[in-house]
Amino acid sequence: MPAHRTRPEARQRITQVFQSELDRMIPSDESVPLKGRKFREWEDQVARIRQALLPVILEERSALEDNAEVKSGGHCPYCQSDAVYLEKQTTRTEVLSPDGEVVIEKQHCRCRSCGGSFSPSES
Repeated sequence: MPAHRTRPEARQRITQVFQSELDRMIPSDESVPLKGRKFREWEDQVARIRQALLPVILEERSALEDNAEVKSGGHCPYCQSDAVYLEKQTTRTEVLSPDGEVVIEKQHCRCRSCGGSFSPSES
């Protein structure tokens, strides 16, 4: 299965988030005063950019993987049966990275033999 997104879509989302945060820190309008007078305040503003941007980059990078979606569920990890089907719905799962919460889409499988539910190994 293909990736969830195309590279131009991923780059556009990342650029939009960065541009929005940059505009907040350094507005392009010269008449708008810059916020903060101390270096520490500027560091806090940069930290806000990092917290907003890095999780988006991780989300988009994961969506670009060729195995972001799989075609089949493979074998059941519980009973090793190949009587596995992919469920139609996916879930958006929050993963905690060192840079913040990252939301990824996960596929789900169910085993017809034992009834077990799991994520396919490649998603």
